[in-house]
Amino acid sequence: MADELEKKLNKREQYKARLKPYDYFKEFDTLDFDSLGEGDRYYLQDFGIFNTDFLEDEFTVRLRNGGGRFSHEQFSFLADLVQKYELTLVITARGGFQLHDVYADDLKEIWHKLNDNNLSTWQSFGDNIRNIVTDVYDGVHPCSVLEVHPLIEEMHQFILKNPKYVGMLPRRVSIGISGNSANVNSFFANDIYFALAKKGTEYGFNVYMGGKNTEIAKDINIFLKYEEVFDFFKAFVSTFYTHGSRFSRSKTRLFYMIESIGIEKLKSLMEQEFGKDFTSAGELQLEHKDFEEFETLKDGTYAYCYQSNFGKIEPKEVQEIANFAQENKLSLRVGIDQNIYILGLKEKSVPFSSPALSSSIVACAGNLCPYAVWSIKEEAQKYLPLEKIYKHRIKVGFSGCAKGCGRHRHTDIGLIGLKTNNFGDTDGGARVFIGAEHDNGQSVARQLFSMVPFVHLKETITLVVVLFEQSNYKNFQLYAHNILRHYSEDFLALWHLYNLKNSLQISLEKQENPMSEQEELALLQTHFKDFYLEEQSMKKSVSKLVKELWSVEGKDPHYKPPIKRVNFR
Repeated sequence: MADELEKKLNKREQYKARLKPYDYFKEFDTLDFDSLGEGDRYYLQDFGIFNTDFLEDEFTVRLRNGGGRFSHEQFSFLADLVQKYELTLVITARGGFQLHDVYADDLKEIWHKLNDNNLSTWQSFGDNIRNIVTDVYDGVHPCSVLEVHPLIEEMHQFILKNPKYVGMLPRRVSIGISGNSANVNSFFANDIYFALAKKGTEYGFNVYMGGKNTEIAKDINIFLKYEEVFDFFKAFVSTFYTHGSRFSRSKTRLFYMIESIGIEKLKSLMEQEFGKDFTSAGELQLEHKDFEEFETLKDGTYAYCYQSNFGKIEPKEVQEIANFAQENKLSLRVGIDQNIYILGLKEKSVPFSSPALSSSIVACAGNLCPYAVWSIKEEAQKYLPLEKIYKHRIKVGFSGCAKGCGRHRHTDIGLIGLKTNNFGDTDGGARVFIGAEHDNGQSVARQLFSMVPFVHLKETITLVVVLFEQSNYKNFQLYAHNILRHYSEDFLALWHLYNLKNSLQISLEKQENPMSEQEELALLQTHFKDFYLEEQSMKKSVSKLVKELWSVEGKDPHYKPPIKRVNFR
């Protein structure tokens, strides 16, 4: 019976059934990193090491640090290490660091140096509770009601290096918690989000579950007091460990468990572990705020947001920030927006400037990751209207592939890197999404275009921003809520396309209710005299128009005709 059950387990679970990751770690120092097998690659993720079979001699090492808090000593050590081994350093979208270009011969030595110097790599990949994130202004900003860092440390201490749980969950779990009423970034993309709430006169947290890069975490009608959060966390971990699916790998996230058994059944299972009845949700305490480069803190000092180069950062930058923090006794934090925050400044002044306008842009690792199809960190500079995005604090998520590490569905404007030959020879471009209501977790962004070639991306995104500017709403989410959500995806695509085709900037009209297809068609015909409905289908009209605009030889100056290939068979 046990043998039959094991055969039904997904491949990773079959390895776990034979040898637990914690026991595998005993062999770590004897491993030959030049000749790893499939099982080795699975296990090593539990200790922060990632490698693929098609880049056998190159590794990525990921650090974890609860709440993104670092000391200047850690920054300085990291800068020296990266420089010594000629590594590439990236800030992750979970408020930590990732080291790329680590070679097999150096891996063991680098790994030990990190972990011996209070820079943990444990359980930062694999089927684990990943780095627990919070707002960078936790406990220090006027909008901070409850400081949650002690809770994060308590949760981390429970899970880290715990033999029962190291790599042994059915799938990875991302957790966000914030006691702030206004966050630098939304946390609704997490599997679990503890959001600031108030019940009666007491502040605590409403619980949201089932989020992921393409889904919003849903309100499960639970309010927790501050002192109940850790017990709830333990109840969840035990429940997911015991009852989560370990079969089809594509259905093992918490989202699918909720889809399979229902939220009430999950709550019932957790309640048994929790030891008492759950309390119904309180009133969510979230508001929109656009943060400035310098922010005034509770104690009258200032914080400075050092904007990284879309997540990529040079060792000399890290060292300069570390030296400045040490000399002036300042605190350092890394945000899930991939920027570094310097806290405790006496004046609104720092002796350096940011290398990019990236404070509201989250980008995945790009071509540093084997799954990405293009290099985000270089393309962002060329293909986005950065000044306009920065001016309006528009949230942008940049993912190099459909895995969505840039959280593109949880932003005002989202992009996925693609390659296609639909517009001539194979070239790069982006799928475009707009209009998530991410502050309060109301909706993910909707698709605007399935593919925009790179050479037309800046013009297209600029138009999106200009139409927002003309709406006179204070932020893009208000624009999405009051205008974009009342129109269909196909209509929005056609509206932007006809504006592009005719070099116009005609704004969208505010509607009290969602429009019918006939009303949308009438609106298009009124504003664009050359509008034509292809085969009575808006979707087919979109398809025809994008090819007309972006792939017609002689009309599109960027068009590259397909290469004529010879078939020798």
